[in-house]
Amino acid sequence: MGLLTHKVERSEIASGDHIYTWRTVFAYSHHGIYVGGSKVVHFMRDQNVVSGDPILFSAPLNCSSASSTNVSSTCTNIPDCGFQQKESGVVLSCLDCFLGEEGLLYRFDYGASPSVFLTKLRGGTCTTAQSDPPEAVIHRAMYLLQNGFGSYDVLKNNCEDFALYCKTGLLVLDQGALGRSGQAASVIGAPLAAIASSPLKLFMTSPAGLVVATAGMYCLTRYATDIGVRTDVTRVKVEELTSFHNCKSSKKRKNENHCDTREVTLNQTDTPAKKRRRCD
Repeated sequence: MGLLTHKVERSEIASGDHIYTWRTVFAYSHHGIYVGGSKVVHFMRDQNVVSGDPILFSAPLNCSSASSTNVSSTCTNIPDCGFQQKESGVVLSCLDCFLGEEGLLYRFDYGASPSVFLTKLRGGTCTTAQSDPPEAVIHRAMYLLQNGFGSYDVLKNNCEDFALYCKTGLLVLDQGALGRSGQAASVIGAPLAAIASSPLKLFMTSPAGLVVATAGMYCLTRYATDIGVRTDVTRVKVEELTSFHNCKSSKKRKNENHCDTREVTLNQTDTPAKKRRRCD
């Protein structure tokens, strides 16, 4: 395991693995779930949607993925490469199209110790959270391929957020909060660390000391936003995902919500049943 990434060979990955590949000279990475048979399910920005968000943490497929149940007509690796439902950003592609030309393959690590997590120079490579069994991971990915994963948001709901949910079943409760993506945490954490460390210039005469202090603040900021550490996440069964998002949206639109408290049945990989807010 390197400080930047965890590069693997194709023969080393298994069904249910969270994989990613770097784009534009390590500027950002694109994430997905390997479901076996050289197939990857991943989440992309809808190419037909015009948005002011920067195009980060997502990447166009080499194959011409359709915005309907049609499949790619240019990739011949697998017959259903490019499959996606209408108005959904969740796509099934072959491993070659996912990686792109000369794309290298990396595996996202789960259950990382705090010390290992803090040594990573870039976010979006590991988490302290534990992964669910491969069967549960693949079930979530294939269910979301048919039903979607909501609207793409570069900071709150990107490709890494999709893969993290498939692996853990965890979602952020607060719709206004930063998502689970380690890349997003890095983008925000770096300038915050620089700002927070600015007053230290008054007490530190050594530039090296200031760099170390800034790096420490940056790592702590990333650690605090990791889904394995955060307290504002909850486990949501994939079949309940639409109701969960609808409840969050209704609470955002209204000051007083009309949700009731019901017990939600969680899947066998989840913790014992607990109560959360659901909409009528």
